[in-house]
Amino acid sequence: MDLSILLIFIPTFFLVSITPGMCMTLAMTLGMTIGPRRTFWMMLGEVVGVGIVAILAVLGVAAIMLRSPDIFVMLKWGGGIYLAYLGVQMWGSKGKMAIPDSNTAPAQVSCSQLVIQGFVTAIANPKGWAFMISLLPPFIQPNHSIILQLSLLVGIIVISEFVCMTIYATGGKTLRVFLKKSGNVRLLNKISGTLMIGVGIWLILS
Repeated sequence: MDLSILLIFIPTFFLVSITPGMCMTLAMTLGMTIGPRRTFWMMLGEVVGVGIVAILAVLGVAAIMLRSPDIFVMLKWGGGIYLAYLGVQMWGSKGKMAIPDSNTAPAQVSCSQLVIQGFVTAIANPKGWAFMISLLPPFIQPNHSIILQLSLLVGIIVISEFVCMTIYATGGKTLRVFLKKSGNVRLLNKISGTLMIGVGIWLILS
């Protein structure tokens, strides 16, 4: 792959990744509630999902998937309802993702739940599939190894997504520290819950 193409692709996808979206909002929300370190598990599921979408987009399978809306409807509604449910619990300062007050022992959501949460959010977004179809193929050069090019591009995508989600999760942690200093744990749970509900609705309506 030509260096000039890489120099165009890297900033292009980074700007796309850093733009607020479902996954970035989810990363910020979890950064507020469970901290960036635990949020890495959600990020793992998300980057795997995004990588799969990118590969299928180049192989042309994504176009077939987009013509089968029933698949997305089930994923979107299932994932969206689950995220909204978590948001409602967080709003009431309940559930494993809510920030406990000083008199409550913290509960921890499992790593597998976080991985699935990130994976479903990435896979169930039809706009993500459509975006990959429009963005990736123009960067593939037929006179070079498809496997090598795809590996390189997917690697860049995964790194960009991970870096951007880390930025959002760290920002969420900073907001958590600021609000907890003021003793506003319930307010922080309400903010986190609202964002989580918003991501769930966003996923359903996307």
